[in-house]
Amino acid sequence: MASPSPSSSLTCSKLSAWILFAVLLQILGLSLFVFSFFPVKPTLRGKSGLESYTMPTCDPVVYSEESDLSPDQLRSLYEGMSGVPPAFDRLILMVVDGLPAEFVLGRGEKPPSRSMMDAMPYTQSLLSSGKAIGFRAKAAPPTVTMPRLKAMVSGAIGSFLDVAFNFNTQALLDDNLLDQLYRIGWKMVMLGDNTWIKLFPRLFTRQDGVHSFFVKDTVEVDFNVSRHLEAELAATDWNLLILHYLGLDHVGHIGGRRSMLMTTKLKEMDEVIKMIHIRKILHQDNLDNRTLLVLVSDHGMTEGGNHGGSSYEETDSLALFIGGDSTKLDYAPHTQNKSFQVDLAPTLALLLGVPIPTNNIGVLLMEAFSSLTDKQMLRALQLNSWQLLRLLQAHLPGFLCSNLLYRISGKTDSQVNGITNNTQERLYYLFSKASAAHKLWEQQQQSSDYMINNTDDFKVIITLYYDFLRSASEWLSHKATDKPFNLLLCGVAIMVTSCLLLLKLLSCVFKEVFSRQKQSPSLVKECSDSWHLDELFVALAVLIHAISLNSSSMVEEEQYTWHFLVSTLYLIFLLTAVQSLFNKRSDVTTREFAELKIMKDYQQILSIIIVLICGRLLRGWHQGGVNWVDLPDISKWLEQVGVPFIKSLQIFSLIFLMVLASYFIGLIRSRTVLVDLIIVALLASGLLVCFRIVENWSQSEVSDSHSSNSVAQIFYLITSVTVAITVLSAPWIPPVQLKIQHVKDSDSRSSNISIDPILVGINDSMYLIGMAYAASWCLLQLLIQQPINSIPVLLIFSQLIASIIYFSADRSCHRQWVEVIAIYFLGMAGHFGLGNSNSLATIDVAGAYIGISSHSTIVSGVLMFFITYASPILSFLSMVMYISLKNTRHVSSTNYLDLGCILQTMIGFPCLLPLILNSIVLTTFTIVLLLMRDHLFIWSVFSPKYVYTCATTLSVYVGVLIIAMTGVYVCAVVSFRAKALRLKNCMKDSS
Repeated sequence: MASPSPSSSLTCSKLSAWILFAVLLQILGLSLFVFSFFPVKPTLRGKSGLESYTMPTCDPVVYSEESDLSPDQLRSLYEGMSGVPPAFDRLILMVVDGLPAEFVLGRGEKPPSRSMMDAMPYTQSLLSSGKAIGFRAKAAPPTVTMPRLKAMVSGAIGSFLDVAFNFNTQALLDDNLLDQLYRIGWKMVMLGDNTWIKLFPRLFTRQDGVHSFFVKDTVEVDFNVSRHLEAELAATDWNLLILHYLGLDHVGHIGGRRSMLMTTKLKEMDEVIKMIHIRKILHQDNLDNRTLLVLVSDHGMTEGGNHGGSSYEETDSLALFIGGDSTKLDYAPHTQNKSFQVDLAPTLALLLGVPIPTNNIGVLLMEAFSSLTDKQMLRALQLNSWQLLRLLQAHLPGFLCSNLLYRISGKTDSQVNGITNNTQERLYYLFSKASAAHKLWEQQQQSSDYMINNTDDFKVIITLYYDFLRSASEWLSHKATDKPFNLLLCGVAIMVTSCLLLLKLLSCVFKEVFSRQKQSPSLVKECSDSWHLDELFVALAVLIHAISLNSSSMVEEEQYTWHFLVSTLYLIFLLTAVQSLFNKRSDVTTREFAELKIMKDYQQILSIIIVLICGRLLRGWHQGGVNWVDLPDISKWLEQVGVPFIKSLQIFSLIFLMVLASYFIGLIRSRTVLVDLIIVALLASGLLVCFRIVENWSQSEVSDSHSSNSVAQIFYLITSVTVAITVLSAPWIPPVQLKIQHVKDSDSRSSNISIDPILVGINDSMYLIGMAYAASWCLLQLLIQQPINSIPVLLIFSQLIASIIYFSADRSCHRQWVEVIAIYFLGMAGHFGLGNSNSLATIDVAGAYIGISSHSTIVSGVLMFFITYASPILSFLSMVMYISLKNTRHVSSTNYLDLGCILQTMIGFPCLLPLILNSIVLTTFTIVLLLMRDHLFIWSVFSPKYVYTCATTLSVYVGVLIIAMTGVYVCAVVSFRAKALRLKNCMKDSS
């Protein structure tokens, strides 16, 4: 590459190095903050043992002889010290992935719909006859499988980063129910989701796992479980049988709650429950083989069938106990059977005769202990209270050790309940009150004159224990895990430094580029020091968006911010274009030239109107966000119209896209055989997409046929090869000239503008590559996006093309940095126009398996990322084409062009501005997250948004890398060819 001009204070290589340094600095600060804010360490280490049956004290109690005991001896010792005899000897844990409690128990006071009740008649008969107890066990976000399974078996709410680890599950090291059962000699069998195998790699005697993420499979994943069921129910060599059915969750991902396969899958699950129950496996008369069946779901699902967020539909999970005396206790404090998913761990632990896991924050479901005596029930609540006391000691240093009893003595209930700044006193008071009442009750039970049948005091004690347990559990669940504040501040400081460094580099690029543009008299506005309306609004828009991130409601409904910013900005563009149309009519001298100018002005106005119309359609296509997601929109109306109409729209979008792409590719000035080959390859890819649409015409679900997978795989191959060949060969094909070209400036008929042929070759190559990028990416999206999103993909592509046409006019109406930001804004608005939101539930999992015949975490993860960030990445790919059409004649001063100057001018703003805009958002929201770390919505609103912000950062890195590498490669090749031709001509002249 040629050396920079002497006047240049910031060379291209220096600029690249500083940008890279700033990005690495940002990654360092982000990593430091993320792993400090979302710690993955447990609250307490170790496992519960004999000490869990004694009252906690200031000094930890360790039973050294426990490790020397055999499983049978340990089981007998647990039973002797517990005071709560195990009610069951065997457990069948049946997990129906994604089953909402609403399907079985109804919603609120309303029973399930008639179709749901008809789909599970046997389960409903168990509930109505009192042979089963149902709980709406609310799940905590993130509502994905792995962290929900952890919560069920450990009773602990894990780190929010578990949503990422869900795709790469590691062994569970925290204390949990399965490890406790294994210690007392239980034999375990697991059938279904292989997440269990990854969590507990060495516990199962027999196992048969299936991949949970291959969502196209709705049949084999469940058949693989049920085919072993007959043999396992007849076997006597196991104590715990885990059945994890995935089919219902996959049906939801593919077709939503109202999928035509949903009732079929519910009937299949009902038949499994019937098989287990009728086989007498749950018969309680056999005291040597008392078996409990627990039907649970890890999470619910939205109307679209997805999950991961914190809405009612996603957290609405089920816990159904079948096998005990399910007569409801008349003193049960929760008459509606509302509970939390973490309550399952302590309940099962005491029902099965093992200690409650160390980090459990759940509370016993007393309805499941109706077979116990009053004394045993109170003992169970006492053990649960002691376990929570130990956990409180970890969060509140000095708890139980300070003289709290003296400090709260003499205070009334209202005084203690009014304490808001002293958690220790309030919680200790509640425990002391329950403990004292329990001790008094036991003393009275030993008195001969006490009325044994009087249950009033017993009910009071139950209520007092629950007051403490629920208060402690709620406080622990909302207590943020200890965070190293100094590391958080360090991470924020590094990110702020990175952001400021990028802003400094931007100011340097402004000076470098504008100093060159002053040499071109036609670029008056680019060199003007005054600010214009569009520039003022862009600066204000960045500030508005950054400020909006401080509000949880604005974060939930961020799509409205982006749609407003885009529509307002383009209305300003429209105003500018109209003013330009009227102001410059008087400048023309001939009728012919006047008509040409007016036609171009009208073309610009029409381009802006297209962007605005497409933006309004995108705004109404999906009612995104959280609060108003149920309101009607275009997509819901189309789904009601029917599948054939949606498929027709898919084909229309495909045809229109292919015509549009072929037309613009054919406009290239140096038309070669390569151009025709690219058009043919894109048409072939389009035909493959069309074939897949037609093949699935009569299906509302994603096809899993071999031919459908083959078509998608061939598409991936052809598209990848087409893009690769285009990028590699485009700079080599066009002929290279050394003669300066002279063209007329449309603003001044009398002046000729010299354009260097090297610049012409660079622009033609960049244009061809940019169109290949954008067209191929849109075809990919038409293949993997939901069918309802085919029109939005076309609308976003049309917006970008129309914007580039408007910005590529000879007369520059706007500065380049404004145009780059406008394209970036279009990409972000399109992100929400495709139905995305800041809730993890809107991630499209089903499309990530199109063309994949077996599970692959990497491939499906990449496709999932492509689906989610289709619009932002498309805006970056389109920016390659925008670069080629921008007016860069001010860099052509001599035959020996400074390519460093060209690169800095062409890709400086397109690479630097997205990094800066993203850095501002990332840094701002990181500070917001730090300030909101104790906020009520930290895990349900701010943390999911931060995950999206980090993923958006990755998409920006990818997009900027593509722009930079494409620009550098094209410039290097064209420069090399020009130098080789110049050398060849020199040799001819010398000879």
